[in-house]
Formats: sequence, C-alpha cells, structure tokens
Amino acid sequence: MPTPRKSIISLEDTSFYHCISRCVRKAFLCGVDHYTGQSYEHRREWVEERLLQLAQIFSIDICSYAIMSNHVHLVLSIDIYQANNWSNKEIVERWHKLFKGTNITQKFSKGLQLESHEIDTLAHTIATYRSRLSDISWFMRTLNEPIARMANKEDKCSGRFWEGRFKSQALLDEAAIIACMAYVDLNPIRAKTANTLENADFTSIQKRIKSTTANKQPQYLLPFIGNRSQNSPKGLTFHFQDYCELLNDTSLIIQGKKQASLYIPTKTLLEKLNIPIQNWIKLTSDFTRLFKGPVGTLQELSLYCEHLDKKRRQGAANCHQWLEP
Repeated sequence: MPTPRKSIISLEDTSFYHCISRCVRKAFLCGVDHYTGQSYEHRREWVEERLLQLAQIFSIDICSYAIMSNHVHLVLSIDIYQANNWSNKEIVERWHKLFKGTNITQKFSKGLQLESHEIDTLAHTIATYRSRLSDISWFMRTLNEPIARMANKEDKCSGRFWEGRFKSQALLDEAAIIACMAYVDLNPIRAKTANTLENADFTSIQKRIKSTTANKQPQYLLPFIGNRSQNSPKGLTFHFQDYCELLNDTSLIIQGKKQASLYIPTKTLLEKLNIPIQNWIKLTSDFTRLFKGPVGTLQELSLYCEHLDKKRRQGAANCHQWLEP
C-alpha cells in the first residue's frame, strides 16, 4: 500500500522536497518517439510554462527542475509562513486563477454582500484553500492534470497519462538539498541530450544562466542569496557562482572530459559541505538509486523519523556513507 503523503512531509524538519512525475504511456511526454518518429518536444514548453505559472500562485518555491523525455524532476520548497500571511482576499484571488471556486467565493471576490451563514462557510473554504496553496500534492496535481488533458487531446485518446502517484523525498540538510539540485540540473548531461549547462534545455540551470548573463534574477525560481543575514530575503544559502562552477566541473567529470582525481576545489560548495569529490560524483550521478526516502545526516534523519513516528530509518546506511565522510 502506498505511504500516505502526510507520513512523508514534515515541515518541522524541512521545507525542501524532491518530486518526480513519470509518464506511463509508450508515447513520450516530450522528445521524439523512436517507434513512430513523431516529435513531442513542444510539450516541454507546456510543462515549463505551467510550472512557472504555478510558482506565482502557490506558496511553494521552485529550486530546480528538469523536464525530460518521459519524466519531470523538481526540487520544491514550501513556504508555510507566506501562505499564512496572505489575506483572505489574496487567497481567494490566487485560487480563482486555478479553479472557479464556489458561488460564495465568487461573491466575496466581487465585493458583494454575504449572508451570515455564507460568512461562516467562506471562512472554512478559505482555510481549505490556504492549506492547499502550500501543499505539494495540490501543486503537483495542478501541474499534471492540465498536461495530461492536453496530451490526451493531442494523442486522440483517453486514460492515464502519469503514474498514479508522484514520488517525493524529504531533503533534510544543506548537503542533501544542493546534491539533489545538482542531480536534477545535470539530468540532460547524464542522458547525453546536452553537453553543456547552457544547452541543457528546459532546466532550471539553463534559465538561471540566461538570467545571470542578462544581469537579472531568474523569475519564479528561488534565488541564491549567499550567506544568510537577519535582513536577507528568502533563498538558497549559497552563491550561484560557486554552484554554477561546481556544476560545470561535475558535468565535465561525468562526461569523461575531466578526471575527478585531478579536481582541485577552489571556492566550491564542496568545501563548505565537506563532501569529497568521489562522493559528490556518486551523489549527482545516482541520487535516486542511493536514496528512496528522506536524505540527510543521521542526526537529521533520526529527528525526521521521530517526528513522523517512524520506527525505521530508511536509507540510513547510504546517508552515512555518502553524506558523512
């Protein structure tokens, strides 16, 4: 029996989660179907546009993404505090960008007078919407369902397009977060559909590089802010230049253009995270094979399991081997 999502999500331990949705159909989500020769490349645009649209509506930030031929990788960060600070009107307006809502929420959004019994119903409805706008399951649902409908219409068929459930795993500390982000951003390199970060189409790293070249912050992606200070905005506590340099070196090693044994860390994240290069290459090449559940140090993993009342620390051996050298 599948594990309930509430038994996987623990905001007390982390706001960061790695999610994967896979297409179940023989015809690809994207790319070119080698059986028929038909190209589905345009569907990558569908997914990316929808993904970035949802980032503007939900209280969930996108850290990294990669849209592959038959699956989508995401690293997401839930911002429960932002959702709780939104006004009732803002909650309803955001929800109406996704769904029609109810007659009462429509009346409320138009500023019409509500009856006393409608006010009570509205309060309950808004509380539900507020919860959903910071819920990964609802985020993935509103991402996948429109894509499935569009693909079914294009394929002139009906039925399931995605696997019944998307996969998710908690990222419990900085090392797990940055390693998973790198694993996601390097997907096209490993798949040999790109040989540089710049031509790794429909990935967050490509979007970040293009924005940096234009001296802009990438829209709708959680920014790199460097070291956190009291007044700093929310973001990833690393410098983008360090991340990009490390990712570029990693891609060269994965492609055999550079030897890991000759790698010299200079101002890289590996020094900060205390991860040997051999471990890093293993993590960014086989992340989903190494870890089927939560990822982090044994201390963080123990706290996570305690808070969710789990008796077994799934993946503890690999967490210790690869993240605690």
